[in-house]
Order: sequence, then structure tokens, then C-alpha cells
Amino acid sequence: MKPENKRLIDDFLTHADDLSDDIMADVEEMLGIMPFIIPILRNRPDTFALSILADYQISRPDSLDPKTAELIAVAAAAGAGADSCLKVRIGAALKEGASRDEILDVLLIAAMIGKTRVLASALRRYREVCGDGQGAGE
Repeated sequence: MKPENKRLIDDFLTHADDLSDDIMADVEEMLGIMPFIIPILRNRPDTFALSILADYQISRPDSLDPKTAELIAVAAAAGAGADSCLKVRIGAALKEGASRDEILDVLLIAAMIGKTRVLASALRRYREVCGDGQGAGE
């Protein structure tokens, strides 16, 4: 790393402990809850400040309104099987004005994509072993 970049990062990290408290408050405001992982990660202020700031910025991009960003997070959490995150993100989507129907539709779309992923992989293996399935009696 270039020395001038190292200095900039070190300067930023001198404020990591103070920033971490504010970041935690911002996360709680955004999500309406404090995810249990946040206070644990907070025990490492330098890593926490860099990581959580990046996550915060990613979860609230300028190109999307907060409701849309949360609906995307709902779909991603559902697709990843991240049940605790899914619960948090559903609550955050409601907080940002998403309706129950919008959340349900997002979950149904995520499930459809998940089903397609399973079928695409499984049917490729099926075709390799059994052929294309176009023969009589198959």
C-alpha cells in the first residue's frame, strides 16, 4: 500500500471507535432493530468501521429509493437462506413503506428463481445421465 494511502486510512481509523457508536445508531434507525451480529463485531472497531460503513453504503445506494433497496435485500436474504436477515429485512421493508403484498411478491419471485436454479442444475445432470428425454416412454 502506498504510504499516503496508509496514512489516510490510519487517520480515518483513529476515529473508528467514535464512528462505531454512530454507525450502530444509524443501523438501528435504518433497520428498526439492532442485529445481534453488530454489537459483537463492534468489539473490533477498526474492522467494524470499515466493514459496516461499506455495508451501509451498499444497502442505501443513491440510485435506489430505500423501499426498493429493502425489497431487494428481502429477495437476497430469502435466496441466501438467511432466515434471521430475512426477518430483519422484512421489518425494514415495512418500515420503508413496502406493503405486505409487495413483500410476498418479492418472496415468490425469489422462490421461483431458487426453483429455477435447482431445476437447471438437476436437469443438466439428468440429461447427462438419461439423455434429452425426447425418446418414447421416457
